[in-house]
Amino acid sequence: MRKRLCLALLALLPGLAAADQGRLLATGGATSIDGAAGGGIVPWAVLSGYGEQGEWGATAFLTRVETGDYRLDVGGAAFSYDNRIELSYARQRFDLGTLARDLNLPDNSLSQDIFGLKLRLFGDLIYDRLPQVSLGIEHKRQKDFRVPSLVGAERDEDTEAYLAASRLILGGAFGYNLLFNGNLRYSRANEQGLLGFGGDRRDRHSVLKEGSVAVLFNPRWALGVEYREKPDNLNFAGESDWADVFLGYFPNKHLAVVLAYARLGEIAGLDNQDGAYLSIQGSF
Repeated sequence: MRKRLCLALLALLPGLAAADQGRLLATGGATSIDGAAGGGIVPWAVLSGYGEQGEWGATAFLTRVETGDYRLDVGGAAFSYDNRIELSYARQRFDLGTLARDLNLPDNSLSQDIFGLKLRLFGDLIYDRLPQVSLGIEHKRQKDFRVPSLVGAERDEDTEAYLAASRLILGGAFGYNLLFNGNLRYSRANEQGLLGFGGDRRDRHSVLKEGSVAVLFNPRWALGVEYREKPDNLNFAGESDWADVFLGYFPNKHLAVVLAYARLGEIAGLDNQDGAYLSIQGSF
């Protein structure tokens, strides 16, 4: 019944993502900088790859963010099964650039490992009355704690959780498909955890808001915006909320490319950390 409904919608609605097998093109999203399926800076409730019930899906990705003063490189992989559960891993390396030179820091880069688990609780991205809702858990382990400890971070590893809800509305934006995603995150990570967890100003978890909106102009192109609220745990420097405008290209079910302009604000005392974001994902 679901496949018949999908074929009918393909015939009736222009701009509907193409489906040859499994889920529709682009509905697996790209990969966030935390390693989970979704947008660039915000995970979504969708799971990695294109597997349906009883099927496996897998992705691998590389991401670079350049702000002028800093550079973030991320790589990792995710595996999903049954369109129900996702396991992910990401390694982040943050080049301190200008800050390391100006302050003569003992390390010129920071890195961390992120181990993720995402479980689809209920609903469906398209077909159910309810949006797709997933629970994500991420364990983050900072690998270079000397600099974070000097600026007031309390610990070098921590576990956080987020609740994500996603819905794709077919023909919802002047005939084009429209995706909404909203998250609530429970975290005390400083700059994603790259500057450790908790701090001398605040050492407890905060409930943080995240969101994404994207328009799918055709089966292969998506344009959207994202927002990610951040905590403010360190006296050393303020921590700005993040936002971006992104363009996603999905030529087929094996490749996704995301280009974005990211506004990251103040990072470790340096203002106006805005720059380019590029991510390439392969799906299997």
